[in-house]
Amino acid sequence: MRRPVIGITSYVEPAKFTVWDMRVALLPYMYVEQVVRAGGQPVLLPPAGDPAQVAGRLDGLILAGGGDIDPARYGEPPHDQTGYIRNFRDEAEFAVMRAVLDARMPFLGICRGLQVLNVALGGTLHQHLPDVVGHTGHSPAPGRFGELPVTPSPGSRVAKALGTDPVPVPHYHHQAVDRLAPALTVTATSGDGTIEAVELDSGPFTVAVQWHPEAAADHALFEALVAACEP
Repeated sequence: MRRPVIGITSYVEPAKFTVWDMRVALLPYMYVEQVVRAGGQPVLLPPAGDPAQVAGRLDGLILAGGGDIDPARYGEPPHDQTGYIRNFRDEAEFAVMRAVLDARMPFLGICRGLQVLNVALGGTLHQHLPDVVGHTGHSPAPGRFGELPVTPSPGSRVAKALGTDPVPVPHYHHQAVDRLAPALTVTATSGDGTIEAVELDSGPFTVAVQWHPEAAADHALFEALVAACEP
């Protein structure tokens, strides 16, 4: 049985491995493992060339986590805590996002992926969430996930995958949705009011979550994406 081909966007960063220290295209392997476990065939998409051209060869797309979007894209100056901006990645991912939406392809946005979706459709971001919610629980320390519960909205695709009771999930984000794009619906929130999941109002599976399901023990969102890609 053919595995649906799931593209996953990737980082370009300096990295050390074996005897090498160089600039590499990389992705936490948890994404790959989750897609394979769910029955998909992962394909990494570096932010180089024109990745939007390959959209037609994919069955679905995951827009992965990463650094902050250039706030000029939503008309704001940068906050002093906004960082790790990679304009080449912004350009590539906004283009592939548009291609996927135009193709009505199943899509899962994760952390930065939610933010790209919201900004691409006309929304804005809180650039430093602790200024808004008064705590650092969404990103407690460098390289350490926070665990906060989110509550999915009844009837949403997120609720179909996770249920409607509060569920603890791994967080690692210091930005979040401020003004919601008009086409999107909020489908999960945390206890402090942070928007934690959004979906397109109509069309194919288009879900984005602010947390990191690739680091969770639950596989339901990846299974839902792969299932939406099957003929």
